[in-house]
Amino acid sequence: MAIVSEEFHRRVARIPAHGVGLSVDVYSPDIFSLLDELEIRGLTYGYLEVFKASSRALGALRRRVPGARLAYHGEGIWLTQPDLLTTYPIERELRSAASHLHLLDSAWINHECASKQIAGYSFGTYLPPLFTHDAALITSRNVRRVQGELDSLVGDRDGVGPLLLLELPPLTYFKFGDVGVPEFFQTVASHACCGLVLDVGHLWTVYRYSGERSSSLRSFVLAFLDRFPLERVVQIHLAGLGPAATSAPPVGRASPRGDCWIDAHACAIPEVLFDMLDLILPHPRLRHLRGVALEIDQKPVDAIVAEFEAFGKRYGERIRDLTHQSPEPRGSGAGTSPARAEQDEPGRSSRVLALYDAYARVVSGRVQPGETSLPVGDQDAGGLERYRRAYLPEEILNWGGSLRDLFPETCRRLDAEGVPLVTFVGFWFRTPRPVTEPYDFFLIKLDQFVEFVRECLPQAAEQARREAETMREAYGAANDLVSVGEE
Repeated sequence: MAIVSEEFHRRVARIPAHGVGLSVDVYSPDIFSLLDELEIRGLTYGYLEVFKASSRALGALRRRVPGARLAYHGEGIWLTQPDLLTTYPIERELRSAASHLHLLDSAWINHECASKQIAGYSFGTYLPPLFTHDAALITSRNVRRVQGELDSLVGDRDGVGPLLLLELPPLTYFKFGDVGVPEFFQTVASHACCGLVLDVGHLWTVYRYSGERSSSLRSFVLAFLDRFPLERVVQIHLAGLGPAATSAPPVGRASPRGDCWIDAHACAIPEVLFDMLDLILPHPRLRHLRGVALEIDQKPVDAIVAEFEAFGKRYGERIRDLTHQSPEPRGSGAGTSPARAEQDEPGRSSRVLALYDAYARVVSGRVQPGETSLPVGDQDAGGLERYRRAYLPEEILNWGGSLRDLFPETCRRLDAEGVPLVTFVGFWFRTPRPVTEPYDFFLIKLDQFVEFVRECLPQAAEQARREAETMREAYGAANDLVSVGEE
């Protein structure tokens, strides 16, 4: 049984009902076009959860919807990493997050329980944590520290800041660890007073890419909910599922045993996730739900509006009732013990950091799992190789912009000299690199490609540098634009 602390009760009681909302990126699609279309259609939303963006863009959104509830989805605060407080620019990330939380007047900061930077290696999409007991304790330590810093930076008159929520991460074909996913979150919740976000699509990937799929999906979901600290869930997410590197919506109902789908926001939400949601919403331990959001970045506006309207008709009233329910009385039963702040065992951080280093080297294809002490656990047969052979090269070469589009002249010179672009992937993961700047995959990609060209074709290095500088300037200008819809 999950431990629901008095501190969590105190914090979650301050969060008003948010109802049915949308989790949005201000850039894709254009948020102001989406808001205009919702107004034209007469569709109201309970809240918008906004992904990390520039302060100027977030300020423009707040001015456009001055009375709306806005929540915040952070990034770059890698809560799963043992060296978060020593290796990463955490103070800058926390100051930025605090500024955004204040700007949006957000009741929470949601962050994936996952990382895009691990032991000096950078990735374009989230990698789930190591599912081990020690890794869960490291995560809980980081959660306590970050919550304390946010309380200090942006707390109210009582010194209480927005509640930190940890989101159940997706599995992209593989999982490493020797404890179950719900047990990992039980451990975190037992040692830190965070809330949780239950992403239904991410839950489907846990079923698909772990040893759990020996049972039916219904049996898996019910058993997972019984073991997961559901009373800590403050928000539920739903997003699309689909094949990697495609925007095509899945057809028909899901076939969980066969389809190699992953979390894919550009795709439609398949019916199988609504089947799962129908099992989640009636659960008696779902006591502190405050909002349910559709994640809709990267979809066309008309598709978003149609999906949101249909979802509201199907679930709106039920979710409004759930999010307005009275909070569980404090001190009622075994689920109200104070959270335990377990001290770091000597050597735990270094042991877990060594495992994360092995993890990054394994998933990038530098070593095989059997050459490390990494706990493999149960996972999809062939899932790791699928990730290493197809998904990761596509991510490095094309995610956020194809190298041939970003560096057209340089790539022509590489082609002429017989240097395959795919060798850039091996260069990227050859050695770990110090992390000195807040995470931005696009800028990391530009820097690393210039270094790659300088090494493999020095005579083209200046060309690569000029093209990279042009891209940096265009990127900075695009991120600083205020939509004309807000003027």
